Amino acid sequence: MSVSVHPSRSAPTAGPIHEHRYAALAVLCVSLLIVTLDNTILNIALPALVRSLHATESQLQWIVDAYAVVFGGLLLVAGTMADRTGRRKVFLIGLALFAAGSAAAAFSGSVTALIWSRAAMGVGAACIMPSTLSIIADLFRDPRERARAIGLWSATSGLGIALGPIVGGWLLERFWWGSVFFVNVPIALAGALAAWWLVPDSRDPLRRPLDAVGAPLATAGLLLLLWAIIESPVRGWDAAPTLAFGACGLALLTGFGLWERHTAHPMLYLPAFRDRRFSVAMAAVAMAIFALMGALFLLTQYLQFSLGYSAFAAGIRILPVAGLLAVTAPLSIRLDRLIGTKAVVALALTVIVSGLLWLSRLSVTGDFGHALPGLLLLGAGAGLAIAPSTAAVIGSLPPQRAGVGSATNGTALQTGGALGVAVIGATLAARYQGDMVAVLTGRPVPPAAAHAITGSLGGALDVAGRAGGPAGRLLAVAARSAFLDGMRLALTVAALVVAAGVALVLVALPSRASDRASDRASDRASDRASDRASDRA
Repeated sequence: MSVSVHPSRSAPTAGPIHEHRYAALAVLCVSLLIVTLDNTILNIALPALVRSLHATESQLQWIVDAYAVVFGGLLLVAGTMADRTGRRKVFLIGLALFAAGSAAAAFSGSVTALIWSRAAMGVGAACIMPSTLSIIADLFRDPRERARAIGLWSATSGLGIALGPIVGGWLLERFWWGSVFFVNVPIALAGALAAWWLVPDSRDPLRRPLDAVGAPLATAGLLLLLWAIIESPVRGWDAAPTLAFGACGLALLTGFGLWERHTAHPMLYLPAFRDRRFSVAMAAVAMAIFALMGALFLLTQYLQFSLGYSAFAAGIRILPVAGLLAVTAPLSIRLDRLIGTKAVVALALTVIVSGLLWLSRLSVTGDFGHALPGLLLLGAGAGLAIAPSTAAVIGSLPPQRAGVGSATNGTALQTGGALGVAVIGATLAARYQGDMVAVLTGRPVPPAAAHAITGSLGGALDVAGRAGGPAGRLLAVAARSAFLDGMRLALTVAALVVAAGVALVLVALPSRASDRASDRASDRASDRASDRASDRA
């Protein structure tokens, strides 16, 4: 999910009225819909990928994270490129890349091909999302009209998250697994044709230079770190490749921080991170998405593999998460005004912890009724956390830095979701594999079958179905028990991570904007110095 924005720093407040601006807005919103839809539509298809491509748990994590990491890693630089070279041009390129990546994903014959296709989709999404909002800021010159247009843009983003599981389930009931990707192709192509006629081009007259070094450093560093986390259950935490890739990832991310600190045109506005309202609020929203995306990664498999629901039925049962998120998000803004950001965000993260702990108590004999309260708590907590945290991030910056801050917040959302899938998924995989290896020890199981059994719950159930008889039934029971054991541990770990976030918020997050007045003088001085350096360059 994402609320990333990257409007031009020089967005006009008055000017000519574009005749087809509302038609253009519809084109932009529908294009945004497929980008946000893809954050959740895939989760419901994970069991189908296990059955069709024989994907293991670690491979499922890569299929999900390849999109999120590339999307988040390129979001800032793509927004800057759109401002410099033309927003419609970058938007159209993004739609073309997204359509091509979706078509390649739909007809992928292997897990590796699917992962690379998902990465290509992430490049397209990074070009589409910031361009849409920058174009809207240029199209709607009247402040009241612009506010309504941005409201529709935001609602579309939330709608995509809510519709993803249901649309994915509906498609899987009627077509093959690739349909969850192929559905993007005609929408993206139609959007590109409509945008060519209806959407005017625009660019930022200031034309900030591209940070051509920062983006690859950040993206490569995060990819290497995620590789170490995701592959650790298979290769071992102390294995040489795990340690090497993890160390290289941390080194690249450190290099990114040093580069951003010294370059005249940084991708990130580093002085903002000294403001606790900015940095702690961003950490809080990343933790909320960490828990939400990581939990959904597990629960969509639990609903289908353990409880036996079809893809569409599982999608319907995930809907309460998105529904309650949509209900509590507006309420969180009112609570923020009444009791302050610190109290609301701490409460929100505490609700998420409660939901994770509730879900960690699920048993093999449980049903959806046992899981529902945990899902509702998870959705309510995420809804309460995201809006006030995002408002704190944006409100802590001067107006000319709002675009950079919003794009940084969007990057934090994507990165938090990717880390959630990686960490929570790796914890599940490690426990599941350990349990199943113990079950198979001393039994004459062919290597190919053993690999399928230890690779994923879906693989184990497939082997059990082919074996049949008492042995098959015993294997299915053992595999479901091992998966649930791993899921309980993973959700407990996630609860501990978010609980640390509660402590951070209570200690470090200012309750209201006025609480940070003493910090702003130094930030303004740093801002002026940074701008002078940029002007000289």
